Amino acid sequence: MESHSRRRFLSDVGIGMLVAGVGPSLATDLGISSALGGEVDDALTFGAMEPLVDLMQQTPVEKLQPALMQKMKSGTDLKTLVAAGALANTRSFAGHDYIGYHTMMALMPAWRIAKELPQHEQPLPVLKVLYRNTARIHAAGGDERMHTVKPAELTDAKSGGQRLLKAMYAGDMAAAEQTFAAISQADRTVAYNDLQHLVQDAPDVHRVTLSWRAWEVLQLVGYEHANTLLRQSVRYCVEVEQNRVKRNQPEPPLRKLTPRLLDEYGLLSKQAKPQKADSAWIERLAQTIFSGTREQAADAVAHSLAEGFSTEDIGEAMSLAGNLLVLHDPGRPEKYASDEKPKDSVHGASVGVHASDAANAWRSIARVTNRRNQICSLIVGAWHTAGQIGHVAQTPFLYDAEVIHARKLDANSLMAELNTAVQSKNQSQAMAVVKSWELAGNPSKPIFDCLRNYAVSEDGALHAEKYFRTVTEEFASARQEFQWRHLVALARVSASEYGWPAPGRDQARELLQT
Repeated sequence: MESHSRRRFLSDVGIGMLVAGVGPSLATDLGISSALGGEVDDALTFGAMEPLVDLMQQTPVEKLQPALMQKMKSGTDLKTLVAAGALANTRSFAGHDYIGYHTMMALMPAWRIAKELPQHEQPLPVLKVLYRNTARIHAAGGDERMHTVKPAELTDAKSGGQRLLKAMYAGDMAAAEQTFAAISQADRTVAYNDLQHLVQDAPDVHRVTLSWRAWEVLQLVGYEHANTLLRQSVRYCVEVEQNRVKRNQPEPPLRKLTPRLLDEYGLLSKQAKPQKADSAWIERLAQTIFSGTREQAADAVAHSLAEGFSTEDIGEAMSLAGNLLVLHDPGRPEKYASDEKPKDSVHGASVGVHASDAANAWRSIARVTNRRNQICSLIVGAWHTAGQIGHVAQTPFLYDAEVIHARKLDANSLMAELNTAVQSKNQSQAMAVVKSWELAGNPSKPIFDCLRNYAVSEDGALHAEKYFRTVTEEFASARQEFQWRHLVALARVSASEYGWPAPGRDQARELLQT
């Protein structure tokens, strides 16, 4: 933590005044001149937010939650805590740490979950993720990986996106960051659209979800920090390309497939007459994405776009394909089991949870970007979701809702059975209870309220908050006949993840007296 303390000290005192006061020789002995040469000159700071961001990085993790509670008692709201956590995370990890970027991706879901809780419980999901954030900052050594960057000079603002791609293909991190800084300086919306070219190049769940959640959290952090938050994705994408070249791996297939489909179907040059999709059409496309090859899924989506079907309808089919992967997952095999993700579990980095979170991110990006990226996000998203049927069973995971439904239990009894099923880690029973609840015509809110408790209390192998928000958002946008599939899947994942309490949970509950 020495570099942080020195950065903060120099920031408070003023480098120039300090050097003048102690003289250049002593300044060198203290390490101040070296700081002037790099560490301090390019240190990333956040103005009025700096003390709170620094607190997130410096405070021993066992003292963090009491310190944050004290901040809240003094008037700091949860929105500000989330914003400071995002900035501390970005400065510390810069998109290069597995637990670090998973924590970044959980911040906005935690904030959304907090808004759904009773007032006195709202800090719980936020404190949980901020605890994870600071714990990882310390475990990773406390170094700051993100620094200020001087924007490149762009003679033509419209050429920024191509320069960004060229820098990534060359594995040139400095050029990519400088180019993105210049684009962001000119127009953050253009910068986000240009960033998608990198995200779509070689998709993985972290690449797309980090891009979406970083954009989403800007509404709390402030859009003046767009370059800082989004630069994580630039760095992530460039690092992936550097590693690909280092390992002598082939170019990503989408570099040729996406342009070919855009050209073959004329997707950027013409717009077909809008077509209305019925539920059967969405089901068929979902099955194509779920069971087909990646090339078949991408082609099916391109063809659907050319025919005039809406991005929302196509996105819903992609979301249902991800849901099918959860429902067909046979559970983690013994050879891949771990203490946090044992045999038969489906939480954490499972094929279905990953596919669902990624599909949700692709759809969300399509809603806020330009026409080109709407089209490409769905083509690439379908390609990304597909081709995974070999990792799941041919038939869905079995559960028998009719047995429960035949007992004609009232709502209170059904809810008690759901909690019992989750807490006994009985995935099949949890799924059956939720389906029986639907068959009884009960509203969805009590199920969300119940399962939200587990998304807050359990660690979920870094995925509890994200997947809960994925299901919440996909349920809200789905057609009525598809909605409950998402909740049945959430019940399964909730039962799978139960028993691994989130670090810091008990301390937070004690502080909040919940």
